[in-house]
Parts: sequence; structure tokens; C-alpha cells
Amino acid sequence: MLEPVSQPECGLVAEVVSCDVFAGRSRKEIEELEVYAGNRRRKLGDFFSVSGSAADSPEETRIVIAGSVERTKWIGRGMSAGEIVVEGSTGMYTGAWMKGGRIVVKGSVDSFAGMMMDGGELVVQGDAGDYLGCAYRGEWRGMRGGSIVVHGNAGSEAGHCLSGGRVTVKGRAESFAGVRMHSGLLVLGSAERRVGAQMTGGSIVVLAETELLPSFELIERVTSPEIEGVRFEGVFEVYAGDLAERNAKGRVYVKVE
Repeated sequence: MLEPVSQPECGLVAEVVSCDVFAGRSRKEIEELEVYAGNRRRKLGDFFSVSGSAADSPEETRIVIAGSVERTKWIGRGMSAGEIVVEGSTGMYTGAWMKGGRIVVKGSVDSFAGMMMDGGELVVQGDAGDYLGCAYRGEWRGMRGGSIVVHGNAGSEAGHCLSGGRVTVKGRAESFAGVRMHSGLLVLGSAERRVGAQMTGGSIVVLAETELLPSFELIERVTSPEIEGVRFEGVFEVYAGDLAERNAKGRVYVKVE
């Protein structure tokens, strides 16, 4: 268990908080792991009280962070197995490059959560910031696999460059959800304008009326469709787009009340 002792104003880079890193290490070794407070090298034990012991393998390792750590970034970066449970909120890049395992955040996450995910599961019981499941700056493909579920709302550009996997926002997503999406499934409880802008593939499901760009064309109306292996109850209008892009094959399903 990690119990927060302090959080630096400049933010804490703590990508070592991962089941892959903790596995097989003693409590003392975990306390000695290197983190960055701004541009200064520090030890994990300077900011967290460490208790318990890690298992021998990542698959058997479970990390509990007992409190909110909004200034701590990169929790679970590249994790391939095991479970992290945060009993509060986290900072930027939570679950970035995640390959497997499970991260549960009982509060909210800051921007770039699930960035470039390849697998695993990220569950957020609160809200998410901007760029949920997005691409790294300069990349044209974002999240490729795995699952993200946000029980609250999400900021702008959720599913930016989504290229596989599934992102679900049960609340409201801000503008440009699914922008430049290539494949995968993005499910939104409701959404602001410009959903799916520049998308070329994949499926977006919006469970409430929303405003689409004029470059989307209504092609049919369907009842209780099965999309990417998931059945959605109700009547949906299906739009093709974004037709402003070359060879666009994306689909946006908007539930009709």
C-alpha cells in the first residue's frame, strides 16, 4: 500500500508506480525507486509511506494508493499485468501505454489518461480530463486496444485518433470526441458538437441527440444494433463520415429519443 505523505507543487513523475516494477521487490527497494519532482531526482519514499510486500510476479501484484494524488503523473505507465486501485483522484497520463492488467481510480483522472493504450482495463469512477485514450503528440494513431470506462464526464477530444479498443464515457463528453478516429468503439452518454470530426473509420455511439458536422450523411435508421460485439437497445440514426476525409468509412450512431 502507498499512503500519500506529500505532493510537490511542481508535480511528481512516478511511472515506477506499476505492478511490473513493484513485483519481486522488498518494501525498502520500493521506497528507493526513483521519481522526479520537477527536474529533481527523488525517492518514492519521500512522498509515500510504503507498507506491505509485493508479490513475485506482476500478475499477482496489487497496489493500493490510499488517497488522492492529483499531482502524481504516469501512474501505471506501460503496465502489463496486476492491479492498481487508487482511493481518490490521479494526475495526468494515468495508464498511458498500458498493455494489460487493471487500474481502478475511485475519483477522477487528469488529462491524457489511457494515452496510447494497447491493452488492459482502466476504470474511472469520477470524471476524466481532456484527451482520454488519445495519441501521443505527433502520433497519428492513439489507443490501439484495451478498455476505458469513465462513469462521469470527459473533457474535449476523448478518443482522439482512436485506433482500436473501446472507450466508454457514461456521462457527457465535451467537443471533438472521436476526432481523427481510425477504428475501435467510442460510446458516449451524451456529447457536445463536432463528434467524429475527421474520422475515417470505427464506430461512435451517442446515447442522446447531438450536433454533427454537415460532412456526415444519414444513411439509415436501425433498431437495437449490435456494434463491435455490443448490443445497444433503442432506435438509432446511422451517419456515415467524416465525408470530408478521403475513403472515410466511419459510422456514428445517434440514439433517437
